[in-house]
Amino acid sequence: MAGPLEGIRIIELASWMFIPSGGSVLVDWGAEVLKVEHPETGDPQRGLITSGLVPGGPGGVNFMIEQPNRGKQSIGINLAHPDGHEAFLKLIETADVLLTNYLPPIRRKLDVDTEAIRARNPQIIIARGSGQGSQGPDAEKGGYDGASFWARGGLGAVMPPGPDGFPAGQASPGFGDVMGGLATAGAIAAALVKRERTGETSIVDVSLLATAMWQISPLVVASKLFGMKSMPRGDRRMSPNPGVGTYRTSDDRFISMILLQSDKFWDDLAQRLDRPVLVTDERFSTSAARAENGPACIDIMDEAFGEHPLSYWKERLDTFDGVWTPFQTLDELYEDPQVIANGYLPTMTAGNGDDVQLVASPAQFDEEHIQVERAPEHGEHTETALLAAGIEWDDIAAMKESGAIM
Repeated sequence: MAGPLEGIRIIELASWMFIPSGGSVLVDWGAEVLKVEHPETGDPQRGLITSGLVPGGPGGVNFMIEQPNRGKQSIGINLAHPDGHEAFLKLIETADVLLTNYLPPIRRKLDVDTEAIRARNPQIIIARGSGQGSQGPDAEKGGYDGASFWARGGLGAVMPPGPDGFPAGQASPGFGDVMGGLATAGAIAAALVKRERTGETSIVDVSLLATAMWQISPLVVASKLFGMKSMPRGDRRMSPNPGVGTYRTSDDRFISMILLQSDKFWDDLAQRLDRPVLVTDERFSTSAARAENGPACIDIMDEAFGEHPLSYWKERLDTFDGVWTPFQTLDELYEDPQVIANGYLPTMTAGNGDDVQLVASPAQFDEEHIQVERAPEHGEHTETALLAAGIEWDDIAAMKESGAIM
């Protein structure tokens, strides 16, 4: 089935992970995304070594390009060349959205800022991603998610520090980028609806700083009300609800229990843990009593969970109605029956012929699974895209000869 953004054309003038990941969401939703890259350097993400993992490693698949750029077209254009600049503006004339993370000084230098873009396409939506937002003293400074999102945005303050006292590092490459990209895609969809209903176009701004603050918004609000500087740390045994917490199994795996209405499930849980004392002892028989006697209750639960491996508890709790789940390792996601049933890891065929699974963006439409295609090679679609924009073949050949395009 056609995606909800079928027929929408996006010109992506962006690199790295933040804004390109937003472009990949738009592809998942059915839009056509044309990624404009410099003819020689391309997106620097193509050569980035991430967490010691080398692009083009096992199987020759560059996962840091494939995941945020799947299904796009790549067009190699030198925007600093007059003919390349004109070719880019020809593409702009055909587009619904310009998606960019170029900093304001670069946009001005290349003459691709709002005034120049709107002069060629007054109805185009302009979506801009930045580190710190479009206004204020740092609006024109760069930012990566490790800085603008994790450090400046407060994420590092809500995570436990390392044993050396240093703030915790990000859990994954592009951790904040993919959240900011998802927010950007949603904002573009809203702007498209506005344009369709009112005829008015929009400038959309999303920053990594704002994304981080939204991510931890309850704690940001609480910090002002209660004078907090970071996430309070405490003894897990002091929890007022032993039904909400993490428990270790005999094989050093962990189970998350989230029984917000613990009385509703408590008798059944006690039976499955083979700990009738959790019901018969008045210290634990109600949620109010457990709040008063949390450490003793948690000690009993720790002992019970610690007697058996995770495989036992998966079987024992399989029909339990309360919310629980094991902490999964990354490789276990590929075997998770819910991941499989919902198509959350669709397969694409890479340029070398290997089948590779990528992660689908979260939203599905009409109960259809997301389908993905490989990311483009650098400049792969330059000629076809420019021909489709109305540029003659002889002019394309001349631009290739002059270095204006790839």
